[in-house]
Amino acid sequence: MSAITRPGLAPAQGPSAPAPMAPAPAPAPAPAPAPAPATVAGPVTQVRVVRAEWTKLLALRSTRWCGLTAAVLIVGLGAAIAGSGTAYHVSAGNTAANGVSVALLGVLFAQLVLGLVGVLAFSGEYGTGMIRATLAVVPSRLPVLWAKVIVLVGLVLPVTMLCAFADFFAAAAIESSRGGSVLSLTDPGVLRTVVGSSLYLTVVVVIGLALGALFRRTAAGLSVFAAVFFVIPVSVGALPQNIRGFAPYLPSNAGGALWGSPLGTAHALSPWTGFACLCGYAVVLTALAAWQLRRRDA
Repeated sequence: MSAITRPGLAPAQGPSAPAPMAPAPAPAPAPAPAPAPATVAGPVTQVRVVRAEWTKLLALRSTRWCGLTAAVLIVGLGAAIAGSGTAYHVSAGNTAANGVSVALLGVLFAQLVLGLVGVLAFSGEYGTGMIRATLAVVPSRLPVLWAKVIVLVGLVLPVTMLCAFADFFAAAAIESSRGGSVLSLTDPGVLRTVVGSSLYLTVVVVIGLALGALFRRTAAGLSVFAAVFFVIPVSVGALPQNIRGFAPYLPSNAGGALWGSPLGTAHALSPWTGFACLCGYAVVLTALAAWQLRRRDA
């Protein structure tokens, strides 16, 4: 039977074949991975740790201010002492070395400032929590302690040596202009006194560092430091004579024998024996700090 068509209508047709689908676009090639940035990381060596500690120490504002304060105390106070009172005249009882020791009186106050620098070098990191990052990078820990010692000695020794010589030349010029004796580095004991004051301050800052590592808190470390180097030596003079036998072996009195500290006792140690005693204190405290640093958590 033929299909009936109406005008204007196309005859019905069977199902048409599906139109062919366009091929799917090929996936875009993945971008090539960016080249890894070149790295300068290397093994943790003592030299690298020293560089890091040097950067950290100089970045602290307290280091600059304490260094400036110590310089003013050493040089400024020495010049002020030389310019006040009667002019100093060298005699059998007043040697040239004694006159220089008086001009270096500022060392007594500068040691407190430099002791603070030493204590803060460790206690400051414990206070801020930075010590955890430091020890995570240097898991063996002891290179951090050695680096701090090297950095502090490398900073304090030349600075205090320069200040000690500047103090000597300033005091000598002032005394000479006021009619006093002409002081020279070639006078007996003078060069040892000038150089000894710098060596003394250098060992003192190492002791401050060890105390900061042991106590881990600035207030505690600085309190012990001030008691040992200032309060106890002054208080010993009030004790009966028969129990003052330990006084020459106090750190400040032993080290002060090298540069003629005015707080020295009547039976002071010889200059280099006293300095060796002071270095012994520094070695023992540093060894205790190293032992504790290895055993205790940050």
